[in-house]
Amino acid sequence: MAPATFVENPTETPPQVSKRVTVQALVESPGLASIPSNYSYSSNPNESAASNPDEDTFPIIDFSLLTSADPHQRSKIIQDLDRACREWGFFMLVNHGVSKSLMKEVLEGCNEFFNLPMEEKMEFEGKDIWKPIRFGTGIDVKVEKFFFWRDFLKCYVHPQFNFPNKPKGFSEVAEEYSKRTREVIKELLKGVSESLGFEESYIEKSMNLDSGSQIFAANLYPVCPQPEIAMGIPAHTDHGLLTLLIENDIGGLQIQHNGEWFNVHPLPNSFLVNTGDHLEILSNGRYKSIKHRAVVNNKATRISIAVPLGPSLDKVVSPAPELIGGETGRPAAYLPMTYKDYMERQLEGIPCLDHVRIPVA
Repeated sequence: MAPATFVENPTETPPQVSKRVTVQALVESPGLASIPSNYSYSSNPNESAASNPDEDTFPIIDFSLLTSADPHQRSKIIQDLDRACREWGFFMLVNHGVSKSLMKEVLEGCNEFFNLPMEEKMEFEGKDIWKPIRFGTGIDVKVEKFFFWRDFLKCYVHPQFNFPNKPKGFSEVAEEYSKRTREVIKELLKGVSESLGFEESYIEKSMNLDSGSQIFAANLYPVCPQPEIAMGIPAHTDHGLLTLLIENDIGGLQIQHNGEWFNVHPLPNSFLVNTGDHLEILSNGRYKSIKHRAVVNNKATRISIAVPLGPSLDKVVSPAPELIGGETGRPAAYLPMTYKDYMERQLEGIPCLDHVRIPVA
């Protein structure tokens, strides 16, 4: 059977391309020795190659100390959390309480989903960014100048849980994983609230997290015959407050720090955590949304799962009033915008953080 295709509007399709297959179907086609020209990525001159950092380069946050009853331990880890969010916008989270078996099960479930017959996955195909369950490849051609070397599954899992009903048992595992990661993020945000000088429930209440938007985003990066000219996902920042990410030990995440790119090699059973655009906005620029990208390789298929948590969709997000003026004398550095409007613009390819950032006079 011929692989299923995504048929695009011819006026929006790059030259020489009238239809596109999933990357997985492309890789499974016989005799693939090079990538099609529309997958070739011309890097920005500012996007230099990444280097491997020393073992102690990245911040590490011990979640068990954040939830400790010892006030001295908690105070110390909140200072570490503040430093990680301020200087890096990224940290590895250890001792988080989410079982290794659950993390393994959810990765295996993603692998089984991507290996379903094409016609079963295509039941969830669609371009509407608000579709509760969406399977696709790359992102919408309207915002791509080339195709990304990845297939994806995106599901809105809070405040309502939406998920494919196949493969068997995957939905139940993903629901438990979504619940546990949401609990971890909300606990982290208590520490972040305190690091900003607020009481611990400030962000949870002000961002309406009881009805906050949580996404389960699984990415498949198949083996690529020419990884040096392809890209899984180019440099970008995430919407939302915090994103938790796990992967299947293949590697491929790169983060930018002080203008340099670094390869990330996760600690065993850790979460990779990055600050999002809306934590930057809420903190009035104290914390920066980290720029990151995903590269591909020619040896093994990578799977990653990103779980961003953001405000409720109708929440107007702007800098916290307490962080404007006063002793700091700092004016508001960002314009207010609802989370839904922000997501729509960003997912349609508009650099939204630049759009709401107020230029310094």
